[in-house]
Amino acid sequence: MSASAPITQDVHTIPRKLPEGPQNLIGMTREHMRNALIEVGTPEKQAKMRVGQIWQWIYQWGVRDFDAMTNLSKAFRADLGARFVIEVPEVVSKQVSKDGTRKWLVRIAGGHEVEVVYIPEEGRGTLCVSSQVGCTLTCSFCHTGTQKLVRNLTAAEIIGQVMMARDDLEEWPVPGARTGQPRLLSNIVLMGMGEPLYNFENVRDAMKIAMDEEGIQLSRRRITLSTSGVVPEIERTANEIGCQLAVSFHATTDEVRDTLVPINKRWNIETLLEALKVYPRGRNSERITFEYVMLDGVNDSDEDAYRLVELIKGIPAKINLIPFNEWPGAPYKRSSNNRIRRFGDIVNNAGYSSPVRKPRGEDIMAACGQLKSATERARKSRKQIAAEAGLSG
Repeated sequence: MSASAPITQDVHTIPRKLPEGPQNLIGMTREHMRNALIEVGTPEKQAKMRVGQIWQWIYQWGVRDFDAMTNLSKAFRADLGARFVIEVPEVVSKQVSKDGTRKWLVRIAGGHEVEVVYIPEEGRGTLCVSSQVGCTLTCSFCHTGTQKLVRNLTAAEIIGQVMMARDDLEEWPVPGARTGQPRLLSNIVLMGMGEPLYNFENVRDAMKIAMDEEGIQLSRRRITLSTSGVVPEIERTANEIGCQLAVSFHATTDEVRDTLVPINKRWNIETLLEALKVYPRGRNSERITFEYVMLDGVNDSDEDAYRLVELIKGIPAKINLIPFNEWPGAPYKRSSNNRIRRFGDIVNNAGYSSPVRKPRGEDIMAACGQLKSATERARKSRKQIAAEAGLSG
């Protein structure tokens, strides 16, 4: 399998050219920031050091004001302030579930909006990040898939979601201080709006910033990228990001998966599994997560469970069973608890961990498969949503 020909979807990331006026430092790679500083007059011999200083202020301490960067000269700070900005997505609204889950609607360039979700758990906190405005995959069980794809997010808009969440959680440390406290935001999952591997370069650059040891400092094992099966980019993910991988699998036959996850028509189950076999490094920490939404009478039979076990044989894996999170007009129903339990027992008895994901934030439409920008949701009637999901009137 060749990684030489990226197939990132032909959807331009907007803005398509640098805007007039100051550039945003958020989202720049170290090399990009170095070049930007040199272009505005920073001596080449100083540029690498300046990048390190600015990088630490922005990503380790969460500072947005150049005047607060006290190890830089006043003249240099003034120059930075005239030529650059430090901007993250704007929070439009925030909802907090009865279970503590937080969901933000954030606005990005062009007035578009995406949703970001934070799920607190004992000893950890997971941020569900979006990579596109809308989604092109039209997975029939997913509410997000009923919103048409508008555009890819920039690296700034992706890592900006992480920074925005840390703002709201008040988790930035005081500059110069060290803390041994457990992190509130300890994990990132690229499971929000969009298919991350159709926006590979921006996702990669944003996650490298998240993993940078002089910045946000999240381990690659704390980052999970979820794909519906963009096969040519899976090898690139291993080589260029190295994070944990999750696959929206959801079916054990091509016939059913073609309907649930239409990308299967391009890269079928056999092709996808061949790509996954070379992704893990054979260690338990590198297990691939197979996400499997439980749909009543569609993919939840004993036969499906036995087929699933047979299909993934030889792949270090765990199976996340996801009770279907219903939404207005959804064409499916959630499998019963007994059916989910029986399915899980079969998988578990075959030697695979099969936890049942506890739905979180359902009361604020923040659960898996429910994300959709509020403005888009408000524009559509229940009848329209049902029609887009493939239901008859």
